[in-house]
Amino acid sequence: MSIHRYRSRISGPLLDRIDIHIEVPAVKYRDLSDRGESESSADIGRRVERSRQIQLERFSGTRIHCNAQMTPRFIKKHCDLDAAGNRMLELVTDRLGFSARTYNRILKVARTIADLGESEHIREEHIAEAIQYRSLDRKSV
Repeated sequence: MSIHRYRSRISGPLLDRIDIHIEVPAVKYRDLSDRGESESSADIGRRVERSRQIQLERFSGTRIHCNAQMTPRFIKKHCDLDAAGNRMLELVTDRLGFSARTYNRILKVARTIADLGESEHIREEHIAEAIQYRSLDRKSV
């Protein structure tokens, strides 16, 4: 109850300015002790470096260096959605009452997720993942 009360004190406009907010649950012992294969830090680092390179190339000749700095004009230019992604974002925006700022933040994060997968276009799964990173925006529906 105290967590809910604390969260309710954070204003919507302040939350709009935070790109990613997620809840991180406690990890169970069996998950910590699992010896299964996972992506190495070196592999993740290479993906991040490649993503940063894609962004530097995308914004070459501008004052922008990464997706987080995109203005609405650049968002329109570089955040093409597939039809399914567009439908999903429309539905979620209307249903959850996202602000224009939140909408743009979701697009920027989805663009970055697509870059990490070296995808030229933002697909539905990129939008879905970006929406999941906005957990504090979700109203009771």
